Amino acid sequence: MAALRAVVLSGKGRALLSTPKTLRTSKASMSFASLPRGKKVALTTLGVVTAGGAGLALILHQSVKASELELHPPQYPWSHAGPLSSLDHASIRRGYQVYKQVCSACHSMEYLAFRNLVGVSHTEDEVKTIAEEVEVVDGPDESGEMFTRPGKLSDYFPKPYPNPEAARAANNGALPPDLSYIVNARHGGEDYVFSLLTGYCDPPAGVIVREGLYYNPYFPGQAIGMAPPIYNEILEYDDERVSVCWSEPKNEDMQNMPFLLPFNIHTLVFLGFTAGT
Repeated sequence: MAALRAVVLSGKGRALLSTPKTLRTSKASMSFASLPRGKKVALTTLGVVTAGGAGLALILHQSVKASELELHPPQYPWSHAGPLSSLDHASIRRGYQVYKQVCSACHSMEYLAFRNLVGVSHTEDEVKTIAEEVEVVDGPDESGEMFTRPGKLSDYFPKPYPNPEAARAANNGALPPDLSYIVNARHGGEDYVFSLLTGYCDPPAGVIVREGLYYNPYFPGQAIGMAPPIYNEILEYDDERVSVCWSEPKNEDMQNMPFLLPFNIHTLVFLGFTAGT
């Protein structure tokens, strides 16, 4: 009996040991057709998403290729670009005239106050006169009511629209950018701004620009919603120089500061650098 019990137990042990092999064999032979319906749907969805992502990546790659047609602005020899040079204040004055008569109809300059013009393009009395032409909403007064008053030096330039939604509605969905620091905010700086303002032209053969847009090779996508803002006879000047950049007096002082320091200060800096090395 003991020998028979040993044979039976050993047979059961072999059967238990062989069970995992049987299960692995059935899994290995499993095909897509034998999968449950839920797994089939999941795998099919995964394949569609993967193919769609690859197609989207290809489309984006082609769009990047198309942007290579965009022109990069040349580097102009600005008279204020040198280390000892400063901005032409008469040109800045004419630049403000361009903004006031043309650009301010759509573009804000909300980060500049009237006082920023003093000593840069106008005298203090001239700026006071300019500011007083603007009606500013102020208050509340003692009765809790808002009121209007003439502008003063501490007031900021008024906005052409009360909010971004109103600006988009008036410009076919496009939001005119604020011009306070537009030169610093655009790659290429003043070269880009100048090229954009003077770069309007007819589209080349085969390029179609939809109605309401204008072809400009310097603008990303080459189609811009802003009409050519500057053209002949729109403004009259004593000469043709107009500045597209802005600088407060302290900026020019910082630009010329290395050349305004006494000689002994430069000597101390040089000696300190030599000792540190």
